[in-house]
Amino acid sequence: MKKATGLSKEEIAAMKEYLQEKNAKTNGESAVLASIAKMPEPDRSLARRFHALVKSCAPNLVPRTWYGMPAYAKDDKVVFFFQNASKFKARYQTIGFTDKAKLDEGDMWPVVYALNKLNAAQEAKITALIKKAVG
Repeated sequence: MKKATGLSKEEIAAMKEYLQEKNAKTNGESAVLASIAKMPEPDRSLARRFHALVKSCAPNLVPRTWYGMPAYAKDDKVVFFFQNASKFKARYQTIGFTDKAKLDEGDMWPVVYALNKLNAAQEAKITALIKKAVG
């Protein structure tokens, strides 16, 4: 019988970041920018562009970190987040939406999107998703 391996060291690190966020007295724009600054390239450049896009199309959302990742909240609830590829050694970055996002389409719909590059076409798609997500 194989022994259960449990969480990866990346998952444990994310949980520690989450606990620090819960205990922090401040979490917002500066925390998101610090999170982005710690990312290696090309994650950092993509995250900076994504953050600027969110601020321009949904200025009412509150930036914060969530498990150490840039996230955007409404009424203190995370609606979506940016996960850099290096966070969990993935081959692409992702944009994930929580159950607070209003993306419902029938009985099944996507809530996570892979992202390798950010150009005008992707920015338009992301803008439409964000606007739909926040209603």
